[in-house]
Order: sequence, then C-alpha cells, then structure tokens
Amino acid sequence: MSDYTYLALIFGASEVALFVAKRSKASGVKSRADKSSMLLLWIAIPLSLTVAGFIGGYEIWLFPDPSLAKKIAIGITIIGFIIRWVAIIQLGRMFTVDVSISNTHILKTSGLYKIVRHPSYLGLMLIIAGLGLSEGSVLSFMVVIVPVFIAMNYRMIVEEKALINEFGAQYEAYKKRVSRILPWIY
Repeated sequence: MSDYTYLALIFGASEVALFVAKRSKASGVKSRADKSSMLLLWIAIPLSLTVAGFIGGYEIWLFPDPSLAKKIAIGITIIGFIIRWVAIIQLGRMFTVDVSISNTHILKTSGLYKIVRHPSYLGLMLIIAGLGLSEGSVLSFMVVIVPVFIAMNYRMIVEEKALINEFGAQYEAYKKRVSRILPWIY
C-alpha cells in the first residue's frame, strides 16, 4: 500500500472514531442546529474522494510532476491532521461532530481559535486537499476540493448561526477580529 492509502485509511478511521465518540449527548445539550450539515459532509467527502480516485486512475490532466505532487500531498495531509487534532483537543468537551451548544459551552478564542474561527475545518480541508493532490491530477484535486469546500462552507454558516444565537455580540466581535479558516483571507 502507498503512503497515500495509509493516510486515507487513518483519516477514515479517525473520522469514524470522532463520529462515535464525540456526538452530543441529549442530557447536556442546550440547543441543536446541525441542519443536516454533518450528513452533507459524510456524503461529499467519501463520494468526491472515490470519484477523484477513479479519475486519477485514468491519469487525466496531470500535474507537471505528479510524483512531486504526491510527495507534497503527504506533507499537506499530515499538517492537516496536526491542525485538526490540536483544534479538537483545544476545544475539549465542547467539540462535537454535530452542531450543538452544550449547557456549559463557552466561546473559545485562544490557541488555534485565536488565529482562525474554525481550525478543525482548516485541518480537515488540508487533509482533503492532500488526499486529492495525491492522485497527481488537477482534475482529481478539483473534484475533491470543490464539493467538500461547498459542504464545509455550509456547515460553517450553520455553526456560526448557532454561535451567534448563543453568544450574540461576543461572537459578532470575534468574527470581526478573526478570519473563518484562512488568516486575513477568508
């Protein structure tokens, strides 16, 4: 198996583990607001990665140096894992895979959350970008990035509405200071 295959398997296993372990519990939830955003991500990610792998097998619209793209992909994926898991650890008990606000929820604005509002999604996007890039094809990369970004952007909008409902002006001020997933850009 290739390094890419191992990373893809680790990614899949880690996301399933998160899904099982970090769903909000009914007893501690103040509000739920997922609006099917988790389902959309669970459809977009495996479907786009599968299609990208299929396209990659045909070697359509390759990067100028596909082997270099694959090496860079491994680095991007690993950086994505680090960012995602540090963000999850920093958020601690408040992290859930479904959009919900717990009874003891506080607004996290330190650590990675001081740099971007959604560092776990930044990490996830880097993982996805790395996995798409590992096919060595521009078309495969785009087939992964575009639908996953659209699904993730929807999720961030849903999550931010829930946070505004809970924290009001405090979250609005945070939004003005800190970019969504790319510092100073988006």
